[in-house]
Amino acid sequence: MPSNFKQIKQNFLKENPEILPEDVDYVLAERLDYTPSEFQMHLEDNLTAEQLKVIRRDLKKLAKGVSPQYIVGYSWFLGYKILVKRGVLIPRFETEELVLWALDNLSENQKVLDLGTGSGAIMVALANKAKEKNISNLTLYASDISDNALRESEENFLNYDLDVITRKANVLIGLEKFDLIVSNPPYIKLDEKNLMDKNVIQNEPEEALFGGEDGLDFYRRFAQQVKDHLNKNGHFFLEFGFNQQDDLAKLFAKELPEFEIEFKKDLSGKPRMVHGRWKN
Repeated sequence: MPSNFKQIKQNFLKENPEILPEDVDYVLAERLDYTPSEFQMHLEDNLTAEQLKVIRRDLKKLAKGVSPQYIVGYSWFLGYKILVKRGVLIPRFETEELVLWALDNLSENQKVLDLGTGSGAIMVALANKAKEKNISNLTLYASDISDNALRESEENFLNYDLDVITRKANVLIGLEKFDLIVSNPPYIKLDEKNLMDKNVIQNEPEEALFGGEDGLDFYRRFAQQVKDHLNKNGHFFLEFGFNQQDDLAKLFAKELPEFEIEFKKDLSGKPRMVHGRWKN
């Protein structure tokens, strides 16, 4: 019977070839509080009976298609531990770049909205990074259409001692005016559902993933509403799908002629972010 990480991983992947090796590593390392480098150093360690019991239970869940972040109960985002559970979107590493871009345009005394906050990962990272840069006196808001997401975000804000006002809202309807709005909205096309990982479909909320037939439902509503919710000299930062830049450029040119629109590629060279601000 396998008794160390290496043997357990090899046997599990042999029996479950559809599971990604990195997902196994995440569950095993996080359960015993190892960093990725520490995990590699401890692959040959013999485990206690209690450790084996916990790990086997976790791997059974992984084999059934449960996302590794839901198994351990959290994800990592810009170095911050973010609590997640089924019904709340798992934060993606790509969104970290959106946060850093927004941070470069954040000033003290501003009113900030994390729109469609989900787990609250964007606000947790943005607020803490702002503190590191001595950007002070921020008024923080987070909104979502999902009660589950709002409850999870509030727990994450509490864990990081952040004073964030949460609101239930469909896009911007019913919200106030802000100096900076940042969002990772749903943008996947409905016909792309069959191309996605099964564990994403099985575990994560569809309302946080899919943006209608062409993936642009959110952006159309946002473009119609944002002028009434962004202060003079205000900014917005949105993530989008890598093949949607041309359609978004046309949409914003039509709906937001008063705005300067700038697109940006992610580290892999794909267009994934857009920045909008009032023209002077």
